[in-house]
Amino acid sequence: MGAFLDLFKSLFKTISKLSRPYFTLEENDLKFKIDSDTFFHFPISNIETKTRIDPYVLEAYTLKADHIHLEYIHTDTDVNWNGEAFSFFKNLLKSELDLSYLELLEKREFKHYDFVVYKTNNDYILNLIHIYEINKDVFIIDTNSKLYESLLKNFDKKYEYKFEKNIDEIENINISLAKNNALYSFFNASGG
Repeated sequence: MGAFLDLFKSLFKTISKLSRPYFTLEENDLKFKIDSDTFFHFPISNIETKTRIDPYVLEAYTLKADHIHLEYIHTDTDVNWNGEAFSFFKNLLKSELDLSYLELLEKREFKHYDFVVYKTNNDYILNLIHIYEINKDVFIIDTNSKLYESLLKNFDKKYEYKFEKNIDEIENINISLAKNNALYSFFNASGG
């Protein structure tokens, strides 16, 4: 009986580690899952959050803190994106900031994470991070590259950020796929 109980505890512990979310917000800390045993914490301050309401989401919010602009979307289980979520985010960003183009400078992909650097038509560098798991998407704009670089180094220890760092902050970034879903139908309930 003791061996069975030990096996059950071990199995439960393994499942618990695997089911931990890849991103969480804890008080003044962004927490990112690197692997089943390792998490990266990034402290934030001056936090402003807005809850986003949409009939297809269980939870959605936008967060602005220092040089970080983040949107978290947790959709219901019967909801599908009507295209690629990160492309929707990039296109909405381009539209909302009135950018004529985004030049891709870097794209790095790791399990559940996409890291992308764009140069805008006004020579501003945008560092974007997309974190995805089943029914959850997190979109991050990092305007001073600190989070981008620090988080990416958890996946590639030799990584070096090779782009010019922004001096100025983009003011009033207020981009939300959940807020604009009723207008653009980024996601909806799947048929069936």
